[in-house]
Amino acid sequence: MRAIDELNPEGVPRKVLFVAGAGRSGTSTLSGILSLLGMHVPKPEVMADSSNPKGFGEPQWAVELHDRLLREAGVQVSDSRPSAWFETGRIATREPARIRVADWLEGHFAEHPELVVKDPRLSWFLGLWRVAAIRTGATPVFATMLRPPAEVVGSKQKYYSNKLGSAHLTASWLNMLLHTERATRDNILGSVEGGGRAFVRYSDLLDDWVKTTMALGQKLDVQSVIHTRSDQIREVHRFIDPSLRRVNLSLSDLELPPRLHELTEETWSALNQLADDGGDTPEVHTTLDQLRDAYVELYDEAEAISKSSVVAARVEQARESAEADKPSLADRVPHELRAKIPPSVRRGLRRAMGRERE
Repeated sequence: MRAIDELNPEGVPRKVLFVAGAGRSGTSTLSGILSLLGMHVPKPEVMADSSNPKGFGEPQWAVELHDRLLREAGVQVSDSRPSAWFETGRIATREPARIRVADWLEGHFAEHPELVVKDPRLSWFLGLWRVAAIRTGATPVFATMLRPPAEVVGSKQKYYSNKLGSAHLTASWLNMLLHTERATRDNILGSVEGGGRAFVRYSDLLDDWVKTTMALGQKLDVQSVIHTRSDQIREVHRFIDPSLRRVNLSLSDLELPPRLHELTEETWSALNQLADDGGDTPEVHTTLDQLRDAYVELYDEAEAISKSSVVAARVEQARESAEADKPSLADRVPHELRAKIPPSVRRGLRRAMGRERE
């Protein structure tokens, strides 16, 4: 890690770069790059695994916090309900949560003035983190990763064994990206504390990470990136692997309901414009607002006509729970009687019932 005066003799102002976006969209890759270039990812980090062998680049503390808050709000990580934003927003405005997050950030500023906070759950609580960062005297900035929705869905199905189906995962991508865009927009609309936002295509990051990351650093005034060293650049070259793009699907491959397909395609097109130089314009914002309204309308329609499915699912869940709570036939036999049955007979009974012990 470099000393502050190596970056800037006058000292580097505090800054928190929040890496947002849907899971499996390249957020870990961007966070890893920024860390290697000198920004600080608060420790301890989530350990790498087979789904992300290069590492996640996310603080364990933030992940655990978000998991607790999501459980309290009754919201899934990949939640397609527009109303879920109200539930998480209600929790994010609580003063104890803001104090706790601000205190955590304050502790890590002792390590470095420029922090990276990334977690696929982060978008649900951007308001909480933004307020907490400002309270520590830091400037909040946002980088949202963009990856084609079909690839995000395919990657989740491949690595997370997700059984919720392509339509649900696509709808959750729409919900996440449309509301993340709106939440980060406040950071560029005349806010004194806001330090801006950027949108980064995953494909651009893999094709030319130097150009893409340096442009990000300049736009968001990230000193660690602007003043990085040659040896750190070499480290990132070793870190970047073009084969990280291991899922290649098109929207047509997902076989979505027509209206969902149409909205997803239009949203992806509009979001792509935000990643272009000078593309973050009021005209695109208007388009995205209209698409968000259209998605809410589509979801409300689908929810209104699917009540029977919800009721049936609850009945089935209650039935399965009741079955699981029933004692087995063996449990109903008194222990004294079971003990008198020869072991060979007990083994034969277990085999017949398909309950052999390993």
